[in-house]
Amino acid sequence: MRKVYYFYNPKTDSYERVYPSTSQRLWALARRLLILLFVFALSYFVLLFLLGVPTEKTLQQENGKLKAKLQVLSSRMDESLQLLKNIQQRDDNLYRVVFMADPIPDAVRNSTYLGTNRYEELINMPDSRLVTNVARKMDIIERELYVQSYSFDELVNLCKTHNQRLECIPAIQPISNKDLKRTASGYGYRRDPIYKTVKFHKGMDFAAKSGTDVFATGNGVVTFARWKTGYGNTVIIDHGFGYKTLYAHMKKILVRAGQKVVRGHVVGLVGTTGKSTGPHLHYEVRVKDRPVNPVNYYFMDLNAEDYEKMIQIAANHGKVFD
Repeated sequence: MRKVYYFYNPKTDSYERVYPSTSQRLWALARRLLILLFVFALSYFVLLFLLGVPTEKTLQQENGKLKAKLQVLSSRMDESLQLLKNIQQRDDNLYRVVFMADPIPDAVRNSTYLGTNRYEELINMPDSRLVTNVARKMDIIERELYVQSYSFDELVNLCKTHNQRLECIPAIQPISNKDLKRTASGYGYRRDPIYKTVKFHKGMDFAAKSGTDVFATGNGVVTFARWKTGYGNTVIIDHGFGYKTLYAHMKKILVRAGQKVVRGHVVGLVGTTGKSTGPHLHYEVRVKDRPVNPVNYYFMDLNAEDYEKMIQIAANHGKVFD
């Protein structure tokens, strides 16, 4: 209840009521407001000290939950990366081997993002190390999945051309040699019959009578059909898919450059032209222009037992004719 003030007026011999001025009223109101603010502030800080701010506690709890979820996510990413590594190993060592494709280079699989700091904005975040680690793992998974997806697309295309590839890959002996008696010398280091020095023999020699038919060992296109120094009359066939075969020292060439041939097509006749000590066929298989052991490319011509015999014959030094 508001206080009421009076003063005695001797002139009128009575008590008259006192009314405060505007400034006095404002000051009284301000004084009351200041007291209220002080009491409220004091109460707030007491509660803050004793109980803490509810919003802050809630945020701390949420941050704790998020951190736990990030740790679980990081662990699951590690499992995903290990699974990806297993898929990559099967891809390189099984799937791509079956289709005779080169493995994906490590430099491609392990490529990184260059030229930018992708994680700079994460450095100042709470638990920045954990957050950055998760982001980095996500980038690795994304990149490796892209490379693996590209690899599988390539394998799908190889599957579509698998039958054509089988028709083109060198897969028979270049002359009729079912009893294997015409196998003269295999691939590897041999003593040169003319210079008497040990040198690397890039193919296999087949001893045969002059004029014996020489067969194309797979479908392809003749890219070379003329005299070649040291090799004499020579035919080279490009089979596609990185495969080429060479037939040398022939008596006569029966095909021309640019001509398409199929497996079993007679491309020439056995002879002794070029650097040769007797009638024979020198035969090479080249994969991506590198000579490989031809003994691995007779799988359509020999059964398992004869294939073992061929490997044993080819492995010995035998007789080299060129």
